Amino acid sequence: MVSENSISSSKHPSTSTTPKFCNSYTTRIFADVAGDITIVVDGESFLLHKFPLVTLSGKIRKMVAEANKGSNVSNLELLNFPGEHQTFELAMKFCYGMNFEITTFNVARLRCAAEYLEMTEEYREQNLISRTDIYLNEFVFQSLQKSVEVLSTCEMLPLNIVEEIEILKGCVEAIAMNACKEQLVSGLSKLDCDGESKELKEDFVAWWIEDLSILRIDFYQRVVCAMRRMGVRSHSIIASLMHYAQSSLKGIGKCQYWNPSRINSSPTTIEKDQRTIVETIVSLMPTDKSSSMIPLSFLFGMLKMSIMLGAPIPCRLELERRISLRLEMVSLDDLLIPSLQSGDSLFDVDTVHRLLVNFLQRIEEEETEDYGYESDGVGSNGHGSLLKVGQLIDAFLAEISPDPCLSLQKFIALIEILPDYARVIDDGLYRAVDIYLKAHTALTEQECKKLCKFIDCQKLSQEACNHAAQNDRLPLQMVVQVLYFEQLRLKNALSGSSGEGLLSQRISSGVPSAAMSPRDNYASLRRENRELKLEISRLRVRLSELEKEQMFMKQGMIDKAGNGRTFFTSLSKGIGRIANFSGQGGGKHQKSSRKSREGKNGRSRRYSVS
Repeated sequence: MVSENSISSSKHPSTSTTPKFCNSYTTRIFADVAGDITIVVDGESFLLHKFPLVTLSGKIRKMVAEANKGSNVSNLELLNFPGEHQTFELAMKFCYGMNFEITTFNVARLRCAAEYLEMTEEYREQNLISRTDIYLNEFVFQSLQKSVEVLSTCEMLPLNIVEEIEILKGCVEAIAMNACKEQLVSGLSKLDCDGESKELKEDFVAWWIEDLSILRIDFYQRVVCAMRRMGVRSHSIIASLMHYAQSSLKGIGKCQYWNPSRINSSPTTIEKDQRTIVETIVSLMPTDKSSSMIPLSFLFGMLKMSIMLGAPIPCRLELERRISLRLEMVSLDDLLIPSLQSGDSLFDVDTVHRLLVNFLQRIEEEETEDYGYESDGVGSNGHGSLLKVGQLIDAFLAEISPDPCLSLQKFIALIEILPDYARVIDDGLYRAVDIYLKAHTALTEQECKKLCKFIDCQKLSQEACNHAAQNDRLPLQMVVQVLYFEQLRLKNALSGSSGEGLLSQRISSGVPSAAMSPRDNYASLRRENRELKLEISRLRVRLSELEKEQMFMKQGMIDKAGNGRTFFTSLSKGIGRIANFSGQGGGKHQKSSRKSREGKNGRSRRYSVS
């Protein structure tokens, strides 16, 4: 009889006259009967008796009947037996009426063995198939933990048999159903005690997520799909995906970051399995609004792992697409993805470029969807995100610019992909360009001009202008532009115009043409509106700088009152410089302005470039 309780059975070594296993029951019946059939399973020979086997097993009965037609009746071999010879030994114990324990670790193997041996009700009631089915339905499928344990044992069994007897399907659905029940219990617990709801929720999520991490990736995929179909919350599925990835990919391939030559060799079996895990987890990520719950650090971790393991391109593009949807929330450390290509730059610039392309496409699509005259253009959330990304990319450029292997083409590609209205001020871009020029002294004059043309001198702060005016790494043309706009800015500040002429000029140029279509007129108005609001933002920055300068001038006037230096003396010197600058022309004009700036910069703060 098969028992649910643990019953130990004595095992004797196989001999020529007794079965490989026997107890008092078999000894009493077969004491004077020698073994009459030898069955070979997985290289192991079992000396048995025909009668108890053919009574319960349809397959052995058919094999014995076929063997009777030939000469060799006493030797049979069972090919491709599921569960190997240990499971066959348990099945034979059942045929001999010996007691043993059915557990979550052997029930799947016993069920497959019973199916293989055709131990159905046709030969005896409560045969091994029905006994294992009862255990599965009454004990296993009622518990999430036991269902996971049984499902994990199916990994060593033939997949076609496991699917044919539907034990795989039963375990997967039982896990999903029990997870839904646990979710309901957790929700009710939150109603009873709001103060402890968070702890209860975390405890509920933790225990079964950890259990699922022992499953093979294909079985885990079926479980997650069943959970999503039955309504398990997305945050629980996301937490499960993260835990499975961390437990399955922990510490894998770290040496490859420091040994790029390893990438060129053929992947090992472990690396192929890990590549499958990465690809599967990415495919299981939610695609609805709950996808925003996935931490960006996890997405970047999966992206780095997919690059390192050589995952399929669609897998990497999907991760990049998800990251680009929230690129404004990304930190600088996330973008610093090590490059694995030998001879290339230290960081993966191409991946960051693709992230920018996807982000800008998303911004453009949002603006197209918002098409309507009530839209305020630059005030939208999309523009706010664009400004944040602009600052992020400037910081990224400054971080990678010292790399001697970073080509000018890739550096410029990251600069020019962002539109002009993505930066209110160009201080960050100027800093990155200056660091690049300092690290790449072999650049030609033409290449320096090509790089510096992306800096808008009108969008530089006072400190950046002071630094640029005495920066010998910059082309002379840019230095002259900086000095000119700085003098113009000072003149406007003293005259009180505050850039009103520039604003009026932009407003007058923004009148839409009557020959344009309404959609083109709207697009033109949006562009002009964006430029005007950006100009207002720059004027606010400039106003803040002027207020600081005024405070410094007042403080200086107080400190130096004893020496006879007053505010009016400083003001008259500033007006004299402007008169000298505007009263000369040609090369003399540039020379005078340069000296004037050098005199002023000698007393100003330097703009630090790290």
